[in-house]
Amino acid sequence: MKKIFSLLFFSLAALSVQAQTSREEVCANLDKAGGVYLVYPEPTEALTPAPKGYAPFYISHYARHGSRYLISDRDYGWVMTLLEKAQKQQALSAFGQEVLERLHNIWPLVEGRGGDLTPKGVRQHQGIAERMYRNFPAVFKGDRSVSARSTVVLRCAMSMTAFGDQLKGLAPNLSISYEASEKYMNYLNYHADEANLFTHRQNGPWVCEYQKFARERLHPERMVSALFSSQDFIRRNVNEIDLMWGFYWIAVDMQDIDTDIRFYDVFTPDEMFELWQCNSYCFYASDANHTGSRGLTVGNAKNLLRNIVESADEAIADNSKAATFRFGHDGNVIPLLAILGIEDFNVELSGPEKAYEKWADFKAAPMAANVQIVFFRNKANHVIVKVLHNEREVHIPVKTDNFPYYNWTDVRDFYLSILQK
Repeated sequence: MKKIFSLLFFSLAALSVQAQTSREEVCANLDKAGGVYLVYPEPTEALTPAPKGYAPFYISHYARHGSRYLISDRDYGWVMTLLEKAQKQQALSAFGQEVLERLHNIWPLVEGRGGDLTPKGVRQHQGIAERMYRNFPAVFKGDRSVSARSTVVLRCAMSMTAFGDQLKGLAPNLSISYEASEKYMNYLNYHADEANLFTHRQNGPWVCEYQKFARERLHPERMVSALFSSQDFIRRNVNEIDLMWGFYWIAVDMQDIDTDIRFYDVFTPDEMFELWQCNSYCFYASDANHTGSRGLTVGNAKNLLRNIVESADEAIADNSKAATFRFGHDGNVIPLLAILGIEDFNVELSGPEKAYEKWADFKAAPMAANVQIVFFRNKANHVIVKVLHNEREVHIPVKTDNFPYYNWTDVRDFYLSILQK
């Protein structure tokens, strides 16, 4: 027993070390500095085979939409317009001229598509669906039914359709019911009023500290001077910090579009790291387990957790149900990870200093992020499950002697205890 405990302790310690995020890691791959804009990291690890005698029969799933364009045309347009104004006044540097040309080149790709799913986002969900079918073909054999629900946001509905159509092509006998309706928003995208008071990005109680933190770390002067040749133009027309953020969003979204154009050279790697560090903390405070939220933000996922448990109970009782698919947003995946207790995603932090070492938005909710709970049973109808985050086997805080597999009754009891709090 001592040996088993020791091995478990050191395994968990190793996981904790692996969960750390460093400046070097982010600077080495600036796509990660995009945080929730990180293009979906396809899995490379093999999954652990099911114990002898067990076969998969049901999958419960929640996914973020796939890669998208920036939310609004204005997110590109105002930056381009500012540089065009500088060009007319001969206030752009040679580098600024070259950056403006790149903005003109991407404009036809993005104009009119604010917030839309990109072709890359479509392919991400097609790939996830195909790997799910290849990994768990027994779930989709025969005339079985699938429930697919998305939020009312078009990119989520399009992600659902891409996923479902790919699966249907592989398993033609499946009956897939698609819906994108306000009826399901109370669990697909729920945010309590009291939680919103805390998470508000202008008035939340964490914002003042964050703003001071950001002012200490973000220094746009070098970037601005590299783009413009006239200090007079800068003084009269440029809000340096706004422009820094404007270029950050454009730069990180390029990985989500089918283009080779990039804007990372507008920044140094250290500048990208500081922007990411600030932005990741905002996502942590808004959607994860910030100490000051007193569990309210994670509590936003309670309705979703309840739906997961209830849908599983139905599927266990009714062998015709193959899967429940749900599609939403990063602000839903992040609290779901926390309430499920997946790895370190429920860590409690109270301030921005060093927060990035313990929690990273690109690890929690890249584009097309997903949680899958896969159910297996044997001839005696004993049910076990394993949990996947972005198609990788993960730990939850439930005892097991056969990781990545857990007894469903233990898992169910643990989550019901959370719902009762």
